[in-house]
Parts: sequence; structure tokens; C-alpha cells
Amino acid sequence: MVDASRLPAWAGRNFSLLTGASVLSALGNSGALVASAFAVLAAGGSGTDVGLVAAARTVPLVVFLLVGGAVADRLPRQWVMVAANALNCLSQALFALLVLTGRPALWEMASLAALGGTGQAFFAPAASGMLLSAVPEGSSGPAFAVFRMGTNGAGILGAAFGGALVGAVGPGWVLAADAATFAASGALRAFLDVSHIPARVPGEGVWADLREGWHEVVGRPWLWSVVLQFAVVNAVVAAGESVYGPLVAEDRLGGAGAWGLALAAFGVGTLAGGALMTRLRPRRVLFAGLLCVLPLAAPSAALALALPTAALSAVMFATGISLEVFGVSWMTALHQEIPEEKFSRVSSYDWLGSLALVPVATAVAGPVQDAVGRTAALWGASALVVLLTVAVLCVPDVRRLHRRPAATTGTSTTPAEAALAPAVPGPATVEPGFTTKGLGVPAGGEETTSPAG
Repeated sequence: MVDASRLPAWAGRNFSLLTGASVLSALGNSGALVASAFAVLAAGGSGTDVGLVAAARTVPLVVFLLVGGAVADRLPRQWVMVAANALNCLSQALFALLVLTGRPALWEMASLAALGGTGQAFFAPAASGMLLSAVPEGSSGPAFAVFRMGTNGAGILGAAFGGALVGAVGPGWVLAADAATFAASGALRAFLDVSHIPARVPGEGVWADLREGWHEVVGRPWLWSVVLQFAVVNAVVAAGESVYGPLVAEDRLGGAGAWGLALAAFGVGTLAGGALMTRLRPRRVLFAGLLCVLPLAAPSAALALALPTAALSAVMFATGISLEVFGVSWMTALHQEIPEEKFSRVSSYDWLGSLALVPVATAVAGPVQDAVGRTAALWGASALVVLLTVAVLCVPDVRRLHRRPAATTGTSTTPAEAALAPAVPGPATVEPGFTTKGLGVPAGGEETTSPAG
């Protein structure tokens, strides 16, 4: 049993419950990613059908994200999360039942995937806001790092066990296990203590709330510039991971095993980056984080050069470290600069920007390769990452945004005090002359911050 007295001061009840729930979800979701693809194939579907089911989840996620952010800032975030978990539990349980009892039709699987994506659209902004209120500002860096280490580690284990279980017992039972993790996660979140969070004051309506969230984003150049940057960066990275990586592995590296090893190295790198960020607290938090986006150009370059598997894995490991440093830095900046009562709306715009171009990029990756060649496409992807990152590093507010001291009195800040303290708009903290990205959502249907992280 864990001795609570040995835990860090910021690891309170809410943080522990949120982290535990997210670890459970990540375990189930990572296995469900493998299971859902094999369920479609087992039902007689093609590779195109697998893509259609994946797209059926993504489309409602993108469509409803902004509404989900507004709802999460109007209603208690805790119960928005629990309701979304219940919806995801239902969709995965029905999917499992269809697979276990017969051969499901493609439209049935796509419809259930769309139901899960809708639940995720409401869950993701609420989850970001809830984690914000559970962590004191001065300790947000190490807290977010530990949170992400837990979910990333669970994702790696879940993918490994999920693949083995699909082969041993079939995809239906793995989908049923994912439904059970959604139920357990929702139950944990029902026990969150929200007494320290001020009651939501009803606004003029959802659309008015969305306009207010939009003004929060466009009024902060450091925020909207990074969101635009990652709309493209996420897209080209997704194209490399989903399309070009497997093709290079098949043609030049000996098969799928090489690409699987490289992805595993990336996952281990994210754990190492999380461990690093439990101690590293750069003063120019956003500038330091964005410098670590530059290495995201390296995997595409390594694939263009067709480096041996060992060298490619080393590149992916280093990239995982860099991306995690950025992810924690991004969430730290958001935690510091965005008013708590508006965080979910801002998070929904961050999510939307991060996801919007991913389906387009994966769809056009093949035609681009046919038009210019795979090597040229990969070098182009690397160049886009570098050029966009350098452009954002030139934004003055990115260079000027400093980490604020935890407290001027020298005493620690409690989660309740952090949530109730007056929020200071971002520009007020920008010194003359110097955050979906934070919590990331597996495509299986849950959590936990913007995919850019």
C-alpha cells in the first residue's frame, strides 16, 4: 500500500483519481486500437474498411469538439467526464457484443465508432480543465510529467497485451475489456472532490461561450501560433507514422517488425522525457518547449535515408524525449496563462487545430508519394516541421513568456487556492523583451490532452 505521506504535496486526491482513471483508460484503449482493426478484417472487411471505421470516429470528434468545450465550461466538468465515459462504455460494449455474437456489418461498426468519437469530443476538453484544477500552478510541470508518464506507459503495455490477447482470445473480448475500463474510469471520476471549484455562472448561451473562447485564443499570439503550427506538424507526423513508416519498413528494413520496434523506442522515449520533466523547470517555458519540437523533423529524415532499424529506433527514442518535454511545457504554459473557468473552451480550440488536418494528411499521403516520390515527400515533411517551428520561435510572445514563481510568500499553493485565485490574462504576464500540447487522446476513444502532446 502506498504511504500517502511520501507522495509529493501536489499529488492530492483528485490528481491521484484522475491519473488512475487515465491509466486504466489508456490500457484498454491501446488494446482496442488493435482489436477494432482486426474485428473489421475478421468480418470480411478490407484495409479501406478499417480506414472508414477509424474515420467514423474522427469526424464527430472534430465536429463536436467546440461544443464539448463550451459545455464543459458551463456544466460541472466531473459529470461531463463521467457521462462521456458512460457513452464510450456503451459503444464499446455494443461493438464487443456484435463481434462476439456474429459478423457485424460495416455500417454497424462505423456507427458505434462515431458514437465513441462523440463521447470523446465532450470528454477531452472537460478532462483538460479538470486536471488543471487538480494541480497547484507552481507544481504543474512535474505533475503533468507524472500524469503523462502514467498514461504513456499504460499505452505501451496496453498495445502489447492487446495484440497478444487478440491473437489468443479474439478481438471481441479485448473490446469488452475496453468497455470495462471505461466503466471503471468513470466510477473513479465520480469520486472526485469538486468542492473547491467555483460554481459555473451560466452565460448568454453556447455560441456566446464559443465566441468568448475564440477571443481568448486569438488574443494570445503565443497560443494561436502554436495551435496553427501543430495543425500541420501533427498532420505530417501522422502521415509518416501511418503511411510512410510502414512502407519504408516493408521495402527497406525487412518488414513490420522493424517499424514496430521503432514505435516502441518512441514510446520508451516519452517515458524518459516525462522523467526528465519531473525535475526540469526551464524559465522560458514555452521557448524551451518549442526548441524541442525541432527534432520531430528527424523521423521523416531518417525514413528518407532508410537508416538501419537500430539507427531509426535511436532517432525515434530521442524524438519521444523531445516531444514529451514540449508536451509538459505546453500544459504548464496553459495552466499558468488561461483562466480556469475558460480552460475547456480554449482546450477545445487547441484540440480542433491539432486534429483537423490529420485525416486529410493520411488520405493524401499516398497520392503525394505517387506524384513526387516517397523520398521527396519525407524530406518535405521534415522541412515543414523545421520551417514552422522556426517561424513560431520568432513570435515575440513565445520568447517572452516566463514561468511565474510558485508563490511570493514561499509557502506552497494548494489545489483549492490555485483554482480560486484570480486568473491573470496571458499578456499581463509577458515581460517586455520574453501549452492537444498537453494531455493526448488515443484513437481508441479517450483522453487526455491535446494531440499535439
